[in-house]
Amino acid sequence: MKLLKPHVTYIPAYVDALQRGWSPDNLRSEAAQEQLAKISEDAVSFVSDLDDPAASAGPVTLPDGSQVPRLPSIRRWIWEDGFCGHIGLRWKPGTQELPATCSGHIGYAVVPWRQGEGLATAALSAILPEAKAIGLNYVEITTSPENPASVRVIEKAGGVLVKSYMAEEALGGHETLQFQIPLAK
Repeated sequence: MKLLKPHVTYIPAYVDALQRGWSPDNLRSEAAQEQLAKISEDAVSFVSDLDDPAASAGPVTLPDGSQVPRLPSIRRWIWEDGFCGHIGLRWKPGTQELPATCSGHIGYAVVPWRQGEGLATAALSAILPEAKAIGLNYVEITTSPENPASVRVIEKAGGVLVKSYMAEEALGGHETLQFQIPLAK
């Protein structure tokens, strides 16, 4: 398993996953169609906006349709014999804290036809050094209590359950589990 910086060379495999019904956003299924439209319009800009440590790609649309300022972030494509999903890291410079409208430092999604292969676990472990390199002492990751596979991925990477809470209405207002993974000093 490799984590690849998004690049137009790999865009056909990404488009194939979107066309097969996979969405890179587990809270907004319409994100897949939005991304297909952006790729069709300008694939080079699309991939450059995915890796955005300067937060220059414009606002983020939340599940309720509202928009919030983008945080600095990087996205990597999970790759093993083709596109398998993505993992992203986002942060707020100068602090460990995230705004209430951001559900964690790390988010990931594996295409359904590649789930159960340990790819999310490997990707999460592989991105933790990048989180440490930007100065984070820990990362927060959230998931639904109805997603035991994601809970296992987080726990295998050293995640400890911090709390259970109801997400902001803008994020869907659903029950959420928050984990923390300490990053070695």
